[in-house]
Amino acid sequence: MDYRAGETPLLVGIVNRRKDWRLIETEHWYRIPVRTAPVSLDVTKYVAFYRTSVFGADKWSVSHYARVAGITRLKRRELLPDEPRHRRADEEYYCVALGELERLPTPIPSRRWRRVVFIPTTLEKLLKAEEINDLYHGSPLEDRLHYALRETGLEAERQFLVRESDTGYMLDFAVFCSNGRLDVECDGESYHLGREAARRDRTRDNDLVAAGWRVLRFSGSEIAGNLEGCIRMIRRVVRRLGGLADE
Repeated sequence: MDYRAGETPLLVGIVNRRKDWRLIETEHWYRIPVRTAPVSLDVTKYVAFYRTSVFGADKWSVSHYARVAGITRLKRRELLPDEPRHRRADEEYYCVALGELERLPTPIPSRRWRRVVFIPTTLEKLLKAEEINDLYHGSPLEDRLHYALRETGLEAERQFLVRESDTGYMLDFAVFCSNGRLDVECDGESYHLGREAARRDRTRDNDLVAAGWRVLRFSGSEIAGNLEGCIRMIRRVVRRLGGLADE
């Protein structure tokens, strides 16, 4: 994850137990498994919290954040001594010490249910976001396509995790239509060069198409030089798939 000058690294983490939320509120710490920790954790200055379905009216949204005061590495049994028989009791976790919990003026909702994983982003994006998709800190070209889609009424889910053929794929943009689903990919020029990259993309696209997805790929030069043409093509496929699905 690359951060530009003036950006403050922030990580959106997941909270799926009320007990963990109480620990954040009262003891001011949050735990992250070492085995799944994002590489950006070592530069993260703030953590925000996405709460899942167990939180009732507050589910599927981000409403609080806090400054990172320090990070230590401990086993789960050290962090949660009242759960000594948990199956992950001996696994290592990062214990993120937190400053005072701050509430956002307006919660940032997810428009639809999704498998949320950690979202490396920035404090600046958090404070401006209207919904979850605004938080993703992709390349400038991905951001440009995201805002162009939204401005033209083409609602798309960013970094949407799907599992097909026993494999998980992270889609740049998932568009849900009445009669199908569309995956829109932004291909970085260097990442997709070479025979191995072509094989990987072909396998991925075949798995998705076999599972009922349509796939569109746009190069960085296409997005930079002909954004309107990219949007027109996406619109054409969406129309063929019956228009956007109702939420």
